[in-house]
Amino acid sequence: MSPSSEARRPSFGSATKTWARVALLSFGGPAGQISVMHRILVDEKRWVSESRFLHALNYCMLLPGPEATQLATYIGWLLHGTWGGLTAGTLFVLPGFVSILALSVLYAQYHDLALVAGLFYGLKPAVVAIVAEAVLRIGRRSLKNGVMASIAAAAFVAIFFLQVPFPAIVFTAAAIGYIGGKMWPKMFVVSKGRGAPPLAEAGERTLLDDDDAHAARPSAGRTVRVLAAWLLVWWGPVAAVVWYAGRESVYSREAIFFSKTAMVTFGGAYSVLAYVAEAAVDQYRWLEPREMLDGLGMAETTPGPLIQVVQFVGFLGAYRNPGELAPLAAGVAGSVITTWVTYVPCFLWIFLGAPYIEYLRGKQSLNAALSAITAAVVGVILNLSIWFALHTLFGEVNERFAGPVRLLTPDWRTLDAAALAITAAAFAALFRFRAGMLPTLAGCAASGLAYRLAV
Repeated sequence: MSPSSEARRPSFGSATKTWARVALLSFGGPAGQISVMHRILVDEKRWVSESRFLHALNYCMLLPGPEATQLATYIGWLLHGTWGGLTAGTLFVLPGFVSILALSVLYAQYHDLALVAGLFYGLKPAVVAIVAEAVLRIGRRSLKNGVMASIAAAAFVAIFFLQVPFPAIVFTAAAIGYIGGKMWPKMFVVSKGRGAPPLAEAGERTLLDDDDAHAARPSAGRTVRVLAAWLLVWWGPVAAVVWYAGRESVYSREAIFFSKTAMVTFGGAYSVLAYVAEAAVDQYRWLEPREMLDGLGMAETTPGPLIQVVQFVGFLGAYRNPGELAPLAAGVAGSVITTWVTYVPCFLWIFLGAPYIEYLRGKQSLNAALSAITAAVVGVILNLSIWFALHTLFGEVNERFAGPVRLLTPDWRTLDAAALAITAAAFAALFRFRAGMLPTLAGCAASGLAYRLAV
């Protein structure tokens, strides 16, 4: 880092206060969270330049896990090294963790109260509309040609009808993109950095301009040290849980399952929620389909990453299978275990890979692989949208198989007319009147509460 940049570096205390502010304002999913960071770090504080911010974001989008959390960790690392990255990433997650934990306790213990039931009754239709809007938003950005659209369609068929595991879809799409980028680069290299007008006036510099390099340099020794340290931080507690509670306990199952999930969450939370929902509901039976929607509604309305919904899943799974612990203590333990294995990998990816960013971003084949993954994510999110819609609007959804093909057919006699009306209102609010996510969620929650109190 240049001497002038060093002289203008914010104090650690000032940066900590700013990261806390970013965390408390981080509503609205990754798009809203990244916008908040851009406004505060680029426009207001001028700690990073526009192009440096976008360069970091593009790298984070290559990684599994919540890109907004990783972006905060990365910029914190740029400013104050390892402790800066730890502080920024931890503070970004903390408000959401506390909020979801409190809501999980209320949900588990007072789920039958009319107030709680009414609020979540209205939130679920809103989530259906929000997920559908995510399909269109990501689709417009990523499906730039017929090849990308075909990858999205194939991913949808694979996960919805054939139940191909989500990780297999991600890695297959990456392989197709990597090979296709070498053979037909014009068709596959469609994921590019977004341009933007210059931030500063002529002659004015930000703290981290494009020619300012971080002190850490990539090396084999550093890579080995970082990898060893963070694998121990990640898997050490998992091994301790398995040793103490036994491999078949709910705590061990959650630790191992969500560790696997953390390695395949390419494309943001929406892309992996179908994978989590089907495993948690159908395989482990930690919660019901409609409860998964309730958890997503919690994550949508609290600060922090949307993937924090997995904490709700971990809480309910342990609360209902407490073993020797009291149910509430078990739920808290499940929340902590799930959150730990979900976010520790984010620090590993950033601290391990950040010094190699320039090398990674200069490879056309990696851009092609990212383009194919993003296209496949559109199909996966479409699957999630339909899965949520069916379980929101119908009291019973039947599953049958024609050979390897799975078919989900709703029982039309169980159609919930009120839920359908609230869903239609949510679609109108988002697509016709361009209302924000929070007003839409608030309106739907109020509608659901009014309906449930009236009937």
